[in-house]
Amino acid sequence: MPSDFVACLRARCRAGGFTLVELMVTIVIAAVLATIAVPSFRNLIQSNRLTTSANAMVDALNTARMGAIKLNATTQFCSNSATSNTNSTPDPLGAACGTNAGAVYALPQGAATAGLVRATSLNLDSQIRLSGTIAAIRFSGRGFGYAATGTSDTPYNGGTVAVVCSTALSSNNRRVVSMNAGSIITTTTTTGSCP
Repeated sequence: MPSDFVACLRARCRAGGFTLVELMVTIVIAAVLATIAVPSFRNLIQSNRLTTSANAMVDALNTARMGAIKLNATTQFCSNSATSNTNSTPDPLGAACGTNAGAVYALPQGAATAGLVRATSLNLDSQIRLSGTIAAIRFSGRGFGYAATGTSDTPYNGGTVAVVCSTALSSNNRRVVSMNAGSIITTTTTTGSCP
């Protein structure tokens, strides 16, 4: 063993590994990459949370529509405003909704009270919130949606059902859930203020 060491010294063998300069350059590059990546990752997370909330609305609308068809009953996607949920004084669907935004209730034909089909699950918090009032949409047994304060003869063609926004994003911070022709649900991404 000593002869190998002496032979290595005479031949000027290089030891393997990193030098201090190489290590410092690597650390600086890693720090620069982390500085760029962390804010972008936060924006990605916020954008995904916003999309998840909008998708929960779309899911609730589809649940209300499919429930109406399946049960051949009237169902309602609830608003966050009690006055938007009802169309007359004795209104079991509107009364059941109250202010349970995004919940779905069904009123089978001949029933006096509405039953819960789907509880609210909008995933709202201090950074993901509603911008304005959610439109209350009722679905007939044929699967066509109409405004809860309207009649089943007029399909909902009012456009915006709800706007979900994020205070943590500066652009592409709103998801607009819309309905046209009483059954076509779309979600679009926009930039705007978030109260």
